[in-house]
Amino acid sequence: MSTLTPPPARTLRRPDATSVEWATSLDLVAYPQAVAAMEARVAAILAGEAPELVWLLEHPPLYTAGVSAKPADLIDPDRFPVFASGRGGQYTYHGPGQRVAYVMLDLRTRGRDARAFVAALETWLIAALAELGVESGVRCGRIGVWVDRAGPPLREEKIAAIGVKLRRWVSFHGISLNVAPELAHFGGIVPCGITEHGVTSLASLGREVSMTRADQALAAGFEAVFGPITPSPPPTP
Repeated sequence: MSTLTPPPARTLRRPDATSVEWATSLDLVAYPQAVAAMEARVAAILAGEAPELVWLLEHPPLYTAGVSAKPADLIDPDRFPVFASGRGGQYTYHGPGQRVAYVMLDLRTRGRDARAFVAALETWLIAALAELGVESGVRCGRIGVWVDRAGPPLREEKIAAIGVKLRRWVSFHGISLNVAPELAHFGGIVPCGITEHGVTSLASLGREVSMTRADQALAAGFEAVFGPITPSPPPTP
């Protein structure tokens, strides 16, 4: 029997129906470069000089530490580069085969509700995974999106993570969806501070999904929750 819990139905559309720019980087993007580009874009959004943006990319293998990260959860500090991050949450891994989406939205036009924003991100991911034939849900007290793995015993495993930051109601950082990363690379950390549950991917679930197909599902799910998108080139610092 599934233990998955669907989140409350959340949509955070702009009243003016302005589209969100949607950019995809084809090459691996270094983490400091991505952060610099996000910082510049958030400043431009706050100044009214740029539209909202979702930026899809992959990073080279690395660990990031959110504002709640505990030093003891970094098990193998020499395995990959480690970056301090201003996002919420604890340690996470990024690397090839994992789709990262940096979400720069102006919540001044979308309700100014941080909890509703996180719930909307979860709704988006669950819709995208359903598009790919995977049933997923949320867990009380655990941010992110989870799947049940058949047992015995039944196992709960995390397939998508959420870590965001708000600056004067403009969001950045975002979500990561495990398409086909090397799951052993999560072994250098305690992912999100959770030891009693594992991490999985679409590939581990037997879903051989290309990154292009995953992006299509993410785009469809995003439009259902946040509104229309417009293709755009990736940002630069």
